[in-house]
Amino acid sequence: MKDSWHIGVIGGSGLAAGIGLEQTQEIEVASPFGLASGPVTTGRLGKVRFTFLPRHGPGHRIPPSDINFRANIDVLKRCGVTDIVALSAIGSLNAAMGPGHFVAVDQLIDRTSGRAGSFFGPGLVAHVSLADPVCPRLSAGLVAAARAEEAIVHERGCYVAIEG
Repeated sequence: MKDSWHIGVIGGSGLAAGIGLEQTQEIEVASPFGLASGPVTTGRLGKVRFTFLPRHGPGHRIPPSDINFRANIDVLKRCGVTDIVALSAIGSLNAAMGPGHFVAVDQLIDRTSGRAGSFFGPGLVAHVSLADPVCPRLSAGLVAAARAEEAIVHERGCYVAIEG
């Protein structure tokens, strides 16, 4: 891993407590993209700084189709996050990837349609390649950490995002 990580974690509402962060602080951060899912919790685990954002908000109150992804990402950026890890409990179309397994996604397909798909728009045009959407060093670090915890690990996987 690199020398100065500040990892943003987007995950379930109860995940922050289970990470075991030290020197925690909960803060509200404003975004020009609207309201984020909720306040963030910042803290440290060893030498690594973490900022946690519950995807569905405190109390799991925001349904998937109403999550303001742009505000969430913007809030993490404003907190100084350098890398983002998004954790999710999802189903699998591959029987070899069962419940409780850790899958390090290396590709993604976005089949959503009811939300903004970009930070760009009128007056700001950009072309961003998603050929390799995942940081290989961050992924390798996560795989190593999962293996150290004796998890069943799949080093590659394609995540398909759908509405709902």
